Amino acid sequence: MLNNWTWAPLVASAITVVLIIVLAFVVRGIAHRVITRVVNRAATGGSITSRFRKGAATDGIDVLLHERRKQRAETMGSVLKHIASIVILGTAVLTVLDRLTIPIAPLLTSVGILGVAVGFGAQELVKDFIAGMFMLLEDQYGVGDVIDAGAAVGTVEAVTLRVTRLRDIDGRVWYVRNGTITRVGNESQGWSRAYVDVPVAYDADVVGVRVLLEQVAEEVWADSELRESKIVEQPQVFGVEQLSDSALVFRLSAKTLPSAQAEVGRELRLRVKTALDTAGIPMVAVI
Repeated sequence: MLNNWTWAPLVASAITVVLIIVLAFVVRGIAHRVITRVVNRAATGGSITSRFRKGAATDGIDVLLHERRKQRAETMGSVLKHIASIVILGTAVLTVLDRLTIPIAPLLTSVGILGVAVGFGAQELVKDFIAGMFMLLEDQYGVGDVIDAGAAVGTVEAVTLRVTRLRDIDGRVWYVRNGTITRVGNESQGWSRAYVDVPVAYDADVVGVRVLLEQVAEEVWADSELRESKIVEQPQVFGVEQLSDSALVFRLSAKTLPSAQAEVGRELRLRVKTALDTAGIPMVAVI
């Protein structure tokens, strides 16, 4: 009888400890499943190009945006899963220690001191992680975007919580720590703009040139290949953008899909040059 009374508390404590551990892993699994479901839903959100007419190029941009959303969601999901695991398993460990009548106050004090020491020693790393978290949450840029990150300018190839990998126009790969990025210029988010400056002689017919450029804008907008795959709105003629004693500079602008401004700009220049040659209106150098 004495032996039974001696072993009973130990057995009860062991069963309690096992139940706590099992419950912790069950809760952790449920939390991970919920996070995965939220991440999958966030990764399959709508696309901005659904507002425009579909074409081969917009389909490609949809794929790029989907990958961007997917990477951002997966990164955030990974962070949330790690946080959930640390909180749940850490709480379970402390509960088990308390159940075993092991004093946890000295342990918590030691962990606090260690955390402060690690925090001081890894300030730059923490700074990078916090900056990466806010960058992902605010969707400042993503894979495929052309950005100016200050230290480098190029196309984003990968985004993590610590670094952003860029490839510039010369093919060089740049690794920029997120904590060092103080400002970002994104050339590919939402939409882009192509513009063409057209310098003509000072004594040229202003109304005639403007009408000619408006006709070019209408022709470009009527081109089904460009309208369905590159251009978002009908190009606009801004009129005389610059004025000097030798030239009048007209500006033609077009709102395009992300990263399509260079191609649209080349097409506009070609059509403007052809129209001016046909009308006999020479272009001049701006002095």
